[in-house]
Amino acid sequence: MKYGSAQGATRRSQAAKAAGPFAIETMNLGTATDPLFVRVGRQAGNGKGVPLLLFNGIGGNIELLAPLAEKMPEREIVIFDIPGVGQSQMPKCPYRLGGIARIATQILDQLGIGQVDVLGVSWGGAAAQEFAHSCRQRCRRLILCATAAGMVMIPAKPAVLWKMATPKRYIDAKYSQRISGDIYGGDFRTNPALGAGLFRHVKWKSKLGYYLQLVAVAGWTSILWLPGLTQPTLLMAGADDPLVPLANAKLMHMLIRKSELKVFDCGHLFLVSRTDESVTAIRAFLDKP
Repeated sequence: MKYGSAQGATRRSQAAKAAGPFAIETMNLGTATDPLFVRVGRQAGNGKGVPLLLFNGIGGNIELLAPLAEKMPEREIVIFDIPGVGQSQMPKCPYRLGGIARIATQILDQLGIGQVDVLGVSWGGAAAQEFAHSCRQRCRRLILCATAAGMVMIPAKPAVLWKMATPKRYIDAKYSQRISGDIYGGDFRTNPALGAGLFRHVKWKSKLGYYLQLVAVAGWTSILWLPGLTQPTLLMAGADDPLVPLANAKLMHMLIRKSELKVFDCGHLFLVSRTDESVTAIRAFLDKP
């Protein structure tokens, strides 16, 4: 992936546009002759506390986490569409999670933000771990939701992994609603409306962008350096998560010295189906003195 310095990089403001609570703008993180346009969302908050940087799940665009941000109007929040996802430009070549961490730092630089708290969901949880590891001085506290330590993990059942191998759930609304209980578990098993509601927030781009995200985590693991993380860490997991079994959060809790574990009586997407309960846990963790 092409990366340019923050100095001299251009920004194309789209302040008139909004995605729920987020003001949207497009940033050029490349150069004038070799641009890389990334769609960025920012919730202003009230200026108090440390800003929160969000990393979304695989194939997820900004709008999918808008309901979570709406429940935390007091906090400044930054989120972006991964290149090739949502409305960000398709990258010219494959990338790794280290490249996503560098993109995040460029965005923060352009916004004039120094230190942040970081929250990552599923695939975004891996990106959040990489950011906390490689950009540790910029990460104050870390929240990992429904995620694992990469290739060294307790895997999902083959039938679940097969459904995740294709982005069809982001393309076909009926298919998405039909299989959401199988891959997300928890409340999605008994409430089909949750799957339909999730699909309404999707801004689909391309299959290539989805597969590039899969390539980015292929062979990646944090297992060797998790014990060295210095940030206080909140691990959030669902008791009925077919995609990332609860045992993964328990393993990471053992490895990360300054960690605590919060288990929800739900599935993979408790941030969506149990938003109020999730926000309560997030606030309690981030607001600790």
